[in-house]
Amino acid sequence: MEHFINNQRHTPDSGQYIEVINPCTAEVVGTCARGNTADVHAALTSAGAAFQTWKKQPAAHRVKLQHEAARLMRLYSYEIADMLARELGRPLAGCIHEISRSADLLDFYAEEALRMKGEIPLHNLEGEKALVVRQPIGVVVAITPFNYPITLLCMKIGAALPMGCTVVAKPSEDTPLSTLRLAEIFKEAGYPEGVFNVITGYGHEIGNALVEHPITSKIAFTGGTNTGKRIGALAAAHNKRVTLELGGQSPVIVCEEADLSVACPAIVKHAFANSGQFCYRVNRVYVHQNVYEAFVEKITALANRLKVGDPFSNSDMGPMVNRKIYQNSEVQVADALQKGGTVKTGGSRLTGEDYDKGWFFPPTIIADTNHSMKIMTEETFGPVIGVMKFSTNEEAVALGNDSEYGLAAYVFSGQLGTGLRMAEELEAGSVWVNNIHRSYQDVPFGGVKQSGIGREKGRYGLEAYTELKTIYLNY
Repeated sequence: MEHFINNQRHTPDSGQYIEVINPCTAEVVGTCARGNTADVHAALTSAGAAFQTWKKQPAAHRVKLQHEAARLMRLYSYEIADMLARELGRPLAGCIHEISRSADLLDFYAEEALRMKGEIPLHNLEGEKALVVRQPIGVVVAITPFNYPITLLCMKIGAALPMGCTVVAKPSEDTPLSTLRLAEIFKEAGYPEGVFNVITGYGHEIGNALVEHPITSKIAFTGGTNTGKRIGALAAAHNKRVTLELGGQSPVIVCEEADLSVACPAIVKHAFANSGQFCYRVNRVYVHQNVYEAFVEKITALANRLKVGDPFSNSDMGPMVNRKIYQNSEVQVADALQKGGTVKTGGSRLTGEDYDKGWFFPPTIIADTNHSMKIMTEETFGPVIGVMKFSTNEEAVALGNDSEYGLAAYVFSGQLGTGLRMAEELEAGSVWVNNIHRSYQDVPFGGVKQSGIGREKGRYGLEAYTELKTIYLNY
């Protein structure tokens, strides 16, 4: 597929295309354009021209179009999900859920956009007023990873578009097809030319051009911490706004009095969803020494029930998206074993007729871990978790905070006061107590420390695409 610029397919300047591979079968499921700086300029020029008229459209009109886009996403949900399952390898049911949830997010953002307000401070000065207004920030570059390509893009465009910004999206070269289809759906919904554009290609070839281009006003990025730092540094050199949702190494604390019948299923479900390929998944688990053995036994039994296989065969987990992502899990398991860890289940690549062509790694639980191991200190982005004992709650919190990351954390405790105290002390942008579920649409999501800058979702996400202007009025 070509780029999508100015509401039409745009042949790449290079004339080159990238093969999109099904990670389950190693088959080519499509192609995407290999963009270069000329393509970047074309996309941003289109978005810049469209911004001049889009920002002047009534908010109600922009909101109406977004609701229509959400409706069409639901109408075409199976088609998009089928495409996503083939390029990502996630089970089809999970892909359908992603499309549905993304449409819900667009609807939420649309409604919240109608409630955005400026203010008039009550200075009570005769003949003088100060008006504080919000204006769209401009042209937004939205760079998204492979793992939840539609949801993570909708977190950005769902806030940017109703506030009057225009967008150039750059999806991962692993999963570009679903994003390109989404752009066509937005066109069908009635969006004008140049409001929502998609350019594809390799980040190392076009990333700098997208950030540095004079038309770009803001970069919204979800992805790895190192890449995010490079984008942040480049944006800072040009004084451009950023929202960066970066890596995570999320801890779980299971207290002595925790209900294991609740904690264990929640942890297993969250740790191995999407084959562990998301940033705020459970990565490391700290369990009170008095319930440690019972906990390990329970989560091992639950993990062993998960079915790994083809995304169209009612499996719980599919393959890793590519060789690089797969190898990280393999490296971390080997490192843990060398340093005294014990593999309770999983630990090596699945083999056999059903698995030989794909990057299948089973649910893996490593016990007897410590902080000398990569599994407890580095982001995994795979279906591997480490489990470690603790003796006091203070020790558990200290271990949880012993990380450069701070995206998410989880606490299970039978004492609400203990859970709340730990939640306040844990250094993370979001903390779940006594359950793990999806983040809500109306509350902020983002990280602290090396896990990012800024917030998405809720009114906070909308505000991130506006600039405040003060108008001093005398009359």
